[in-house]
Amino acid sequence: MTNETINNQVANNRAANTDPAQFVSQQVIEDIIEWEIMHGVAFRQADNSARHVPFSIAPMTIERPVYEHLLSVTPLIAKLISNVSEDHDFLQDSLRDMAKADPFFGRLMELHLQAHGDAQQRKQAARQPLLLMRSDFMDDRKHGAKVIEFNGIAAGMGPFGQRATQLHHFVKEQWNEVYQHWLEDDLAIAADNFGMQQLALGIATATHKVKAHFSDLGEKNDTQKPTFLMVVQKDEDNVYDQHLLEVELQKQGIRTLRRTFEQLSTQLSSGDNQRLILEGVGAIDTVYLRAGYQYTDYWVPELNEDICCHTLSQTRLFIEQHYVAMNATISQQLATSKSMQMLLTMMPAQDYTRWGLTLEEAQRVKSVLADMKPVSMQTIEWFNHSADKQEWVLKNQGEGGGHCVFGEDITETIANLKAEEYDAWALMQRLYPHERDTPTIAVRDGKQTLVKDLVSEIGLFTAHYQGEAVTEQNGYAGYLIRSKPASENEGGIHSGQGILDSLVLTDK
Repeated sequence: MTNETINNQVANNRAANTDPAQFVSQQVIEDIIEWEIMHGVAFRQADNSARHVPFSIAPMTIERPVYEHLLSVTPLIAKLISNVSEDHDFLQDSLRDMAKADPFFGRLMELHLQAHGDAQQRKQAARQPLLLMRSDFMDDRKHGAKVIEFNGIAAGMGPFGQRATQLHHFVKEQWNEVYQHWLEDDLAIAADNFGMQQLALGIATATHKVKAHFSDLGEKNDTQKPTFLMVVQKDEDNVYDQHLLEVELQKQGIRTLRRTFEQLSTQLSSGDNQRLILEGVGAIDTVYLRAGYQYTDYWVPELNEDICCHTLSQTRLFIEQHYVAMNATISQQLATSKSMQMLLTMMPAQDYTRWGLTLEEAQRVKSVLADMKPVSMQTIEWFNHSADKQEWVLKNQGEGGGHCVFGEDITETIANLKAEEYDAWALMQRLYPHERDTPTIAVRDGKQTLVKDLVSEIGLFTAHYQGEAVTEQNGYAGYLIRSKPASENEGGIHSGQGILDSLVLTDK
């Protein structure tokens, strides 16, 4: 089948509004799916086969000034969070009530106290903070681009974000007529995305610095390659995104390893000068958590513990007591919680200057933070009797999908909360992003769907080590676009109805 034939088929089907399965030739779809599988854009299945990641047939369009604004403000957000995460007095004081209301964050706060002491007797944790953060935005129709949430632990899919840009380039080059039919603006230009390389550069920079630190101390085993340890979930299905990052690190001379918390609970020990040692390997320079954001990551039924998740959470604490570059530290996880996002949102911009921002930088950060409110008797009364319920989202502290409540369901959820649970929740302004002007094709499990109301979430990655930017673009490290039908509340690629997407820029 020629591209001209495909071109005519697409045009005829769009005009006739026929079955969406006929909008794009199945040959084209299969070609793209095979490209995805060949380039690691897949999820591992239980039988060790691979399933392609859902994708759009053409990228979303964003105005260049909006994109450039986000590129400039996101490293400032990361700088703010990096410094907040090392302000241990502030973390413990401001998140105390939330930690009482949310058992998981209560456990994190206990670990934080063990690692850093309290205001009366501070301790110095040996770990060196490596903040690999993704700030997620939506470009609201009325208010412009606003932050949805901060992701400071297991902020994944940076490699998939870059692959999506490459995927759409592949479609453009191989099936240009198809690509042009579903593109919003024929003159739009793809936004560069080097997320894999920039994230790897940030991690490698931190890893080499830790290695150099011990070389300066006269470490005898100086011939070992710089070593990176990724802590993963048991039976992880999102392994290919992780492996793509590992491959980039290996290109930069880093040895990469993978372990679960359960494995590490019996394999770690201490060397000289607070060196972290892994059994059968040797010294570890960097630890990167792709697990640890939920209770189940610390739960081993066979341990039959009186206190849930004690052993594996102590393994995480043990890591923090050693001189390693680490993401995410306990402090970083606390600093990127929904409660901290709410507290920062409610502060005047002037307050951010205590964490190293100029007033002008603080005002730029403040401008992209969506309104948030605590859950209290007063806000519940206001919400039930005065608020436009469609303008708000109720969020708890959970990471990943399934932690948001919308519209009329908020009233019922709040009514069922106990007063002591209020501090684990927050109300946030609901964002209504621009719907794509041109319908597009979403492909999931090899099947096409015509989507007429596609909206997108823009995730921008940053990398900072010891508070300093460690990429070639002032800490910026690529983007991830996840799109979904506007009618769907859950837009995660992994956990919802989201599809992998990319960006093109227009000067309109």
